[in-house]
Amino acid sequence: MNRTALFAPIAFLAAFTMANPVVDAAVSPVGLGTATSYAVLAGTTVTNTGPSTVDASLGVSPGSAVVGFPPGLVSGGAIHAADAQAGKAKSDLVTAYNAAAGRATTVTVSADLGGQTLVSGVYTGGALSLTGTVVLDAQGDPNAVFVFQAASTLITASASRVSLINGASACRVFWQVVSSATLGTGSSFVGTVLALTSITAATGASIAGRLLARNGAVTLDSNTFTGAACTRSGGNGGNTGPTIPGTGSSSSPTATMAIIFLAVGLTTLVVVSRRPVRTGRTSARR
Repeated sequence: MNRTALFAPIAFLAAFTMANPVVDAAVSPVGLGTATSYAVLAGTTVTNTGPSTVDASLGVSPGSAVVGFPPGLVSGGAIHAADAQAGKAKSDLVTAYNAAAGRATTVTVSADLGGQTLVSGVYTGGALSLTGTVVLDAQGDPNAVFVFQAASTLITASASRVSLINGASACRVFWQVVSSATLGTGSSFVGTVLALTSITAATGASIAGRLLARNGAVTLDSNTFTGAACTRSGGNGGNTGPTIPGTGSSSSPTATMAIIFLAVGLTTLVVVSRRPVRTGRTSARR
C-alpha cells in the first residue's frame, strides 16, 4: 500500500480538527442558588419605563427602590425589595459571580463576537461587544454550557442577536461582566448576565434569561423576558429552555466526527504495519 495513502486519513483528521475546534465538552453550569428564581436582581434600584414584562421574580438588595411597576408587569413571581428573600438572593448572586469569574479560560475572544459560531466553553475577553449575530452551537449536547467573561463592559448593538442551535439552551449561557452591561435597542439577548455594577436594557430589547446586577442598578425600557423555564429548572436549564428563534439540531457533533476519523486512520495504520514489506525482489522459480 502507498505510504502516502496510509497517512491520508490522519492528515484529514488534523485539517478537520483545526477547522472545527472542540473547546470543552465538560464545562459545568454556574450555580445561582436562590437567585435562580429571579429574572431581575439589582443592588441599588430597579427602574422601568414602558410596558416591560418580567416573567419571574424581581428583586433589589440592599437598596429598596423599585420604580415603574406599573406600567411594568411582574408575572410568574413577586417583587422583593430589601426583604429577606432579596437579601439571600443577593448573597447567592455574589457567590455565583465569583464562581463565574474564577472559571479557567478555554478560548480568548476578540472584542466583537458578531459573525462567529462558538461551541461549549469558557470565553474570555476585554470589553466584549456584539454586532449582528453570534451563534452558540451545542453540537447535539443538551448539557452544553457557554460562559463568557468580560474584563470590562458588555455592549450589544441595536438589533443584535444571540442565536442557539443544535440543542443549546438559554438556561446554560452565562455572561460575567466586571463592569456594566448594555443591551441595545431591539436586540435579542440570551443567557444570564452577572454584572458587577449595572445593567441597562434599551428600548425593546428581549431577554431569554436574567439580568443580575451585583452592586448597581438594573434599568429597563419596554423589555420582554422569556426565561421562566430557567427559573423552574435549578438555573442550569436541564434539557429544555425558552424557545429561541434560530434553534435546531441538524448537524452531527464535531467531537464524534473527529473520533470516527481518528479510528479510521489508526485502524489503517495497524493493518498496513502488519503486512510484510515487499523489496521488489522475486525469488527464482525452481
